[in-house]
Amino acid sequence: MWMTLGLSFTAIVAWWISSSPGFMELLYGRGIAPVLLLSLGIVILVFSLSRNIMKMSVRGAIGAFLLYSVLNGLFCSFVFIVYTRYAVFQAFAVSASMFAIMSLWALTTKRDLSGWGHYLFMGLIGLIIAGAVGMFIGGEAYQFLYSAVGVVLFTALTAYDTQMIKRMSDDASMGVDESNFTRLSILGALKLYLDFINMFLFLLRLLGRRK
Repeated sequence: MWMTLGLSFTAIVAWWISSSPGFMELLYGRGIAPVLLLSLGIVILVFSLSRNIMKMSVRGAIGAFLLYSVLNGLFCSFVFIVYTRYAVFQAFAVSASMFAIMSLWALTTKRDLSGWGHYLFMGLIGLIIAGAVGMFIGGEAYQFLYSAVGVVLFTALTAYDTQMIKRMSDDASMGVDESNFTRLSILGALKLYLDFINMFLFLLRLLGRRK
């Protein structure tokens, strides 16, 4: 529920901002500083929420998650400007299908995915480094490979996080009060939200037709 709500906030804000020339000029028409500040705010908020959610009030945790969703909507508004509407919806449909399939598999498989964690973390670090390198290389083949690896990585993370969240939920349901259970639910939603958004953005880079 929380993940769906967060994605809805992001989509609505992204669409609204992209439809407002004034907001787009404010965000993207004044150099790189506004985008860098927005990106920094998003990173700080997501790390703070991940680390401190169990210390926050339930309302504070919900508010922080929804604020993050709104800020991400501001950041993602560029997709409606750079890519065609068909490309955006195509990438969303493919992402939703892949996400659903991997989540269903993770919930039903008897295979223990906990061993994936170390390799996925190392892959994530490698992807971040590759992204930084790509800012200077910028070749089409390099960017294609980078995006393809990103799709594979976040597809695997979807399965891993789904199974870990299921285990956490099963454990929590046995001895955790309602407030802490809500906090854990929001934390799980945040992880799956990140998996979905990143999968969508990488798929858009692969499949999307630019305007």
